[in-house]
Amino acid sequence: MRKGILSLTAAAAALALGLTACGGDSGQTTTSTSSATASAAGKAGKIGVILPDSKSSARWETADRKYLQEAFQAAGVEYDIQNAQNDKTAFQTIADQMITNGATVLMIVNLDSGTGKTVIDKAKAQGVPTIDYDRLTLGGGAAYYVSFDNTKVGTLQGEGLSKCLTDKKADKPIVAYLNGSPTDNNATLFKNGYDGVLKPKFDGGEYVKGPDQAVPDWDNTQAGTIFEQMLTQEPKIAGVLAANDGLGNAAITVLKKNNLNGKVPVTGQDATVQGLQNILAGDQCMTVYKAVKKEADAAAKLAVALAKGEKPTASASVKDPESGADVPAELMEPQAIYLENVKDVVADGYVTKEELCTGDFAEKCTEAGIQ
Repeated sequence: MRKGILSLTAAAAALALGLTACGGDSGQTTTSTSSATASAAGKAGKIGVILPDSKSSARWETADRKYLQEAFQAAGVEYDIQNAQNDKTAFQTIADQMITNGATVLMIVNLDSGTGKTVIDKAKAQGVPTIDYDRLTLGGGAAYYVSFDNTKVGTLQGEGLSKCLTDKKADKPIVAYLNGSPTDNNATLFKNGYDGVLKPKFDGGEYVKGPDQAVPDWDNTQAGTIFEQMLTQEPKIAGVLAANDGLGNAAITVLKKNNLNGKVPVTGQDATVQGLQNILAGDQCMTVYKAVKKEADAAAKLAVALAKGEKPTASASVKDPESGADVPAELMEPQAIYLENVKDVVADGYVTKEELCTGDFAEKCTEAGIQ
């Protein structure tokens, strides 16, 4: 388990079924992918999906959109996938338009719980069931929640940083935190996970707690500024728990300017091409791979069933910490990725050898056993 806020055009035009996963033309900031006609949907209703942005993490456009689109096409249902580009007003406008245009199911990745709840409440008033995709909307009351075990993601990050610090033979290392957005419940769950691993080491004197700061909106530019200030405040930072690959790369960029890259372990999340290349280069110690296709397929399966008027059952549930309600859920398992198993991400088809092993990385890919 990255941003700059872009302005929104009035409304993205519906696109033909054969368009690529990016959707929209190059001039649009709110990208949209729609199925061509309602006739393909048969008796099923229409599914609306709102993605959060394209800057916080590359996954939303390169993976989630593609996998959701493929799943809906395979099911023969009508769909509309749009990206709010981190604009809360646009997020609500898109939701309103989707419902007006006949969406009978709404799947959202909220920008924050307040905005998400407003959308869910409006959908409920129109009899439209909702699915929280990847991020739980606190107090929102969505019909379903599909994500990864996000506390486990944080646990893997904490264990990863600890492993890398041990490999560096660090003595009482000072550890800095670059946490995710304070408005994202997932960021809270990640922190709960890595705190569970690292806090006992702080309390026991094995590690020293360094600067600890959240990065608003997962903004990579702000992350770089924040980490530069951290390093100025505490030049002996010996490890960085960065909540995703974008934040990790922001820290690595600062470390490079100070000739500290490769010397200070940095974590990540999302197994992006950039994150994996940083691992191959020795600048990032690990990332967490989340098989987005499994998440998208699970969410699409629920959405298609709802569009057909069915009431699907979920294999698990999570408690909404704000409302106390149990939300039916599907939770996927994350995987820790180090240099020795970067090849697993390629073998799974999440990234290709061609996009990962470019230029100077070709030789490093060979050394890492990437075929």
